[in-house]
Amino acid sequence: MPLKSAKRQNEMTAWFSSLAPVQPTEMLGLWRGAGIPSDHPLDGVLENLGWFGKRFHADMRADALLFQWRSDRLVAIEPGIIPISLAITAAPFGRTRIARNWFSYLQKALRARGTTASLKLRTFDNVSTAAMVYDRQPIADYFRRMGDHEVAGMMCVDNDPRRYFFNLRKIEVVSQRAVPD
Repeated sequence: MPLKSAKRQNEMTAWFSSLAPVQPTEMLGLWRGAGIPSDHPLDGVLENLGWFGKRFHADMRADALLFQWRSDRLVAIEPGIIPISLAITAAPFGRTRIARNWFSYLQKALRARGTTASLKLRTFDNVSTAAMVYDRQPIADYFRRMGDHEVAGMMCVDNDPRRYFFNLRKIEVVSQRAVPD
């Protein structure tokens, strides 16, 4: 990792660690996501592909990757289809218009057949906080509080020191049409 990237990653990890923990039950509901630039290879990829955010259910299960499909529908994608190491390697392509167009056509084939992660209490930096653990990927997303209806997320991939940072803002669901099962 280049020195500049390592410095930015260390700054972001220190910032994340300074935030207050979150309990798993506080994560229930629909959340709109946005990446936080941190010199991670995935910076900008999810947004380019139409990432919406995450949804956490009362049974402590989660839709790990929700994407906007048309203006009125969210689609949960199965994150286990593409190995995370391949996704990270292909990240420069993931920021292109071609990738965005292909992804819009592939969403139906990539659709999850159920929830794809579990919400748990996990320890990071000696602090217990809510974490989403992917079912079919070596990934855990840790959460810390940024405000009353906003949390910071930090994606950790096993055996990779780089962290991907994002924020989630709670969405009040007003229409079931906008958020199908």
